[in-house]
Amino acid sequence: MKNSFRATLVASALVVTLTSVPAFGAGPGVTDQEIVLGQSAVLEGPASALGLGMRAGLQACFSQVNEAGGIGGRKIRLLTKDDGYEPDRAIACARELISQENVLLLIGGVGTPTANVITPICEEAKVPFVGAFTGAATLRTPFKKYVVNVRASYGQEMEKLAQYLVDSKKLTRIACFHQNDGYGQAGLSGIQTALKKRNLELVATGNYERNTTAVKAALLDVKKGEPQAIVMVGTYKACAEFIKLARKFGLNDALFCNISFVGTKALLAEVGEAGEGVVISQVVPSPYTEDLPVLKEYQAALKKHQPAMQPDWISLEGFLAAKFFCQVAEKTGKELTRESFLATIQKVGTFDLGGLTLQFGPEDHQGLDAVFLTQIKGGQVVALP
Repeated sequence: MKNSFRATLVASALVVTLTSVPAFGAGPGVTDQEIVLGQSAVLEGPASALGLGMRAGLQACFSQVNEAGGIGGRKIRLLTKDDGYEPDRAIACARELISQENVLLLIGGVGTPTANVITPICEEAKVPFVGAFTGAATLRTPFKKYVVNVRASYGQEMEKLAQYLVDSKKLTRIACFHQNDGYGQAGLSGIQTALKKRNLELVATGNYERNTTAVKAALLDVKKGEPQAIVMVGTYKACAEFIKLARKFGLNDALFCNISFVGTKALLAEVGEAGEGVVISQVVPSPYTEDLPVLKEYQAALKKHQPAMQPDWISLEGFLAAKFFCQVAEKTGKELTRESFLATIQKVGTFDLGGLTLQFGPEDHQGLDAVFLTQIKGGQVVALP
């Protein structure tokens, strides 16, 4: 009886050992059975839809890949820590994922203020930080070896909005409502640069504190500039509150423009009828069409593996980041390490995700550059021509 019990213990220990010891030639977070990735993102609070959306997109793709046998027989496991969209918590999450959980890399981070503190941690530990849901310039310039961006930058989004507002609609009185942190400053700087190219300046600015909806003071500051258009750099609850209050305060003729990080579907739900005519820039194609093979794949994977989630731009961005990771990992082969992962990106350069192509270069770690404009009309989000 004792021998039988001892044999069971030995067998159990052997299973644990075999699933936890790194595979020969592979790096941290990689065994013969699995690849472990980490995500620090907001899962609760007024910006939770952003983190939940990114996680859903990542998980939909990874579940689909795992169902088909994984990457070279290795299943992908994603560990997500809730950072509350706060830098201090993001630091703790990143350190725990890297030092304690020993993940291969971090993927799908959410937000500029959090990404700005995670980046130096990853650089010091030489851990790739892939596909963050932010377009901040701080993750792009100067070039950072361990930061790999999928999406276009906030500067590119602001340039697209300036083309629409100034070049096409001939508006000259532009104001900016922004979050009072790194995200808000990134967006503010982006629109200022775009306007400067057109010999214009903002007529007013107003800001609010992250993770709040206290926007009235900012609205009063913005209103003083008598703007024709207001570029908004915030999250969905705060931006919705601003738009609803602005309508009540007589800014009915102003054109409200949000950038992609706002969370389009969540904004639509929060703003209600006051959202009519609101413009939102996007950095991925519409999640509701089947124009590209990858969009069909995304919709099917989300329906099967994340049935509680409806398609939207955020989960699509997460899906694309995950699909990009899988392609790089597949091309890297058995000896998957943090350095070999990055080397594969440089060696291959171009990755076709299914009609959507990501391109990288020696000093370029941003895969996509396209920006699309959408607008709320009749309670729906439609493409602007």
